[in-house]
Formats: sequence, structure tokens, C-alpha cells
Amino acid sequence: MCGRYASFREDQAIADEFAVATVADDVRLLPPSWNVAPTDGVRTVVERADRATGEITRQLRVARWGLVPSWAKDPSVGSRMINARVETVADKPAFARAFAARRALLPADGYYEWQAPPDAPAGAPRSRRAPKQPFWIHPADDDLAALAGLYEFWRDPGKADDAPDRWLVTVTVVTRPATEAMAPIHDRQPVILPRDAWSAWLDPAVGADEARDLLTVAPPRLTAVPVSTRVNAVANNSPALLDPVDVDGSQSPA
Repeated sequence: MCGRYASFREDQAIADEFAVATVADDVRLLPPSWNVAPTDGVRTVVERADRATGEITRQLRVARWGLVPSWAKDPSVGSRMINARVETVADKPAFARAFAARRALLPADGYYEWQAPPDAPAGAPRSRRAPKQPFWIHPADDDLAALAGLYEFWRDPGKADDAPDRWLVTVTVVTRPATEAMAPIHDRQPVILPRDAWSAWLDPAVGADEARDLLTVAPPRLTAVPVSTRVNAVANNSPALLDPVDVDGSQSPA
């Protein structure tokens, strides 16, 4: 799964990278994050109709991470839908409608994954088992990663029709089986789309069959660096989370 990532580049740099026409006001209020966690607000690139002109434009908006289907009774279900598996995303009821017409890109500088420790000796107490080792995984060329995502609208039935917060916009990250290089760390990884697939993925006129083909593209070359277990706590959020450590958890020399 993909349960944490980092997005710390400036809004304008992201807008330029993705050829965004409109940057929503709330994007400016979203601080950079080195520890993006489920239910956080995240920067999201979408193609939607402009409210003023009706023209489809590429926009940078904020959505909450954890997709809430339009038919959900309450938004708490979103915490269980932070990822959509590439094998079932086109058919699973929670994601199928969004996959057909509401696809997004989540700009990320990289993501975190946790490697399980070797099996403890039989009979060893749980307190003596080694913790999972977190890794900071990012494109080897330090380029921005475009995570494939889906977004959805949920109408809060408890809000008045004219309430400004009556609609909740949420997003999920599409994941795929890990490559041979990443599999020793974890068996899943997010789908990272190359630049030449962005337009088709975002285009709401592109149907599910064509979108499914886009998910078969080869991922970019990734670099995995062991980092401190400080990333485990969502309260920790600074560039220091990316500092490499030795596999025993000690700080690596500069």
C-alpha cells in the first residue's frame, strides 16, 4: 500500500510542472509536508469545467486523502480507501465511477514504505521483535512523481444546500504490484505515471478501457533510502525525515 508520502515543492513549481491553468485559493494555504498522512488535505491535479466559463481546464486543487464514495452514509469510510488496487480499480463499486471519469494526479516528491523485519525466533516475546524499517522512496533523478489517483464528491446530508462546506472532495492513490527492485521492501507501490500519459489520464472524455491501459506503463527508476522511525508519527513533519540512517536505525554520516 501507499500510506505516507511527501509533497513539499512550491505551489507554483507544481503548477508549472503540470501546466496547470488554475490554482485554487485553498492550495495556497496548504503548507509543504514531508509526512502526508491519510485524511490530510493533499494537492491534486484534475481537469474539470471552469465555474466561470464552463471550459475544461487543468486545475490544482486540494482534496482529502481517503476516497469517500458518493453513496457513503458518512465520510469515515474514507480512512479505509486511501488506496485502490490496479487489479480491481475499474470494477470495485467504491472506485468504478471515479475511474471512468474522475481521475487525478497527486504530485509527490516521493513516498514511504515499511519493510518487515526478519521473522523473530520461535517463542521470542513481542517486545523483542524489531520494528519495521521505513524507507524513503523517490525517483532516482529527483524528478516530481505523478501518482495516479481518483477523486470523488460526497454531499453531506446534514448541511444546508447553500452551505459552503456541504461538498467533500476526496482522493485515493492507485497502487500496483511492486517491481522486482522494490519487492524486498513491500509487495505494493503507487502507480507513477510518465509525463506522456498525464493528459490522457486526466481527460474525463477518456473512457475506462483506455485508462486501464495507461496503468500498465513501466514505472520510473526509484531510489530507496532507509530513514528513521520518526516518520511513523504523523506529528513529525520536517525535512529531517528524509535523512538516511544505517539499517540499525543510527544516523548515517553526511
